[in-house]
Amino acid sequence: MKNILIIEDDEKIRRILQLELTHEGYRVDTAIDGDDGIDKFNSNKYDLILLDLMLPKLSGEEVCKNIRSMSEIPIIVITAKDQIKNKIELLDMGADDYITKPFNIDELFARMRVAFRNKSNYKSKDFLIYKNLKLDLQQKKFYIDNQEISITKREFALLEYFLINRELVLSREKILENIWGFDYEGDDKIVDVYINALRKKMKKNYIETVRGFGYILKSEIGGI
Repeated sequence: MKNILIIEDDEKIRRILQLELTHEGYRVDTAIDGDDGIDKFNSNKYDLILLDLMLPKLSGEEVCKNIRSMSEIPIIVITAKDQIKNKIELLDMGADDYITKPFNIDELFARMRVAFRNKSNYKSKDFLIYKNLKLDLQQKKFYIDNQEISITKREFALLEYFLINRELVLSREKILENIWGFDYEGDDKIVDVYINALRKKMKKNYIETVRGFGYILKSEIGGI
């Protein structure tokens, strides 16, 4: 059974998360402010932390940096959309992922599964590997069946995001936020343009359209 620490000062959100996670089979502890969160972390062993940013006493940003300095535990930030300007700011804090309020509990569970998977044997120091797809994170190269496929920087970033979140449906909005940034003001159809370009280079439909929802990376589509 995995142990989860919720650091959230909103009593209603904290209680809902505690009930939902307990129902899913997790063991849950809660903290009501930043100092309490650090104390709980130092006193117990956890597998993942759900962290609000707007906390009393010690901010979520400081809690995240503090914990990351001591541990590689997965940290998922729970935040209002306007609290983080871009993905770089989030990563600089040391978080693994984020979800914006109000959120869907099933999406949160999916992101937790991804975080657990990334901390096990899925993501190595140098590569992201899924079935016959491989990204070399150091050399910035992409391979299918060990054959290099020429892609642009933006395509590489898009593939990295899909590989990290493989088999999860990703909305166009979420892709834009993570790859183009919160402050992107262009046409959101740019996502479709890049995905279509990747599909042509990959030659098989690894990235499937989920009508009304977004896109998903799978391994067995179109005869793969």
